[in-house]
Amino acid sequence: MHSVTINDITIGQGHPLALIAGPCVLESRDLVLRIAEEVTRLTAALGMPYIFKGSFDKANRTSIGAFRGPGLDAGLALLAEVKATFGVPVCTDFHEAGQAAAVAEVVDLLQVPAFLCRQTDMLLAAAATGKAVSVKKGQFLAPWDMANVVDKFTAGGNHNLLLTERGASFGYNNLILDLRSFPVMRGFGYPVIFDATHSAQLPGGTGTATGGQREFIPALVRGAVAVGVDALFMEVHPDPTHGLSDATTMWPLAQLREVLLAAQALDAVGGRALG
Repeated sequence: MHSVTINDITIGQGHPLALIAGPCVLESRDLVLRIAEEVTRLTAALGMPYIFKGSFDKANRTSIGAFRGPGLDAGLALLAEVKATFGVPVCTDFHEAGQAAAVAEVVDLLQVPAFLCRQTDMLLAAAATGKAVSVKKGQFLAPWDMANVVDKFTAGGNHNLLLTERGASFGYNNLILDLRSFPVMRGFGYPVIFDATHSAQLPGGTGTATGGQREFIPALVRGAVAVGVDALFMEVHPDPTHGLSDATTMWPLAQLREVLLAAQALDAVGGRALG
């Protein structure tokens, strides 16, 4: 089993359960810094490795009028400020192969969106940066189909790979979490992440925006950690219902501690060994 090191954090078997978290999209500077500060403080108290995540662009929003984010240059500048201010690694997704090099100059963990996980040019561009990369499993793929994603990425000479589960399509406007995904994908030899908040989505479920069932997120986290994952991905916000993206599934910042404590307790009794 490969481990992946991101600055001073190592993700993989035998290493602490890590957290990748932040707002869905980089909204205002004040909000971003507030979230980064609070989650950094919380994870330090829990002894949990932490990587800040925020998107500079949400290129796959349901509606043409939806807020997309500050854009590449402003977004990367804000991520650089988070890294410098709080001393934590930062993560963001990119949407075109030509963005990878610029993103890699700032961020420590690149993320390939689920809808783009089969795009060969995206995977090779991410691999060429030499940075750690999280590839989200497409909602349309079976977990064993990710073997081809692994082959494409590693053909680029990079083995700093993380595989992320974010739910599978289950009919109109619904997703389901298949716990088989975690042992299947860990069987490829790379650490696995559970994206808890996107797995609770109802894609396009409100007509002009994605809906969700936030109340099930703690149960999904417990199930995934019990089966065995190496990190959790959660989008968090102090006031999710007024967030500018994924308002129905971002997790309330004030309730993050209890979810993480439950996850750490389950991980401590050998969840990853079960996978």
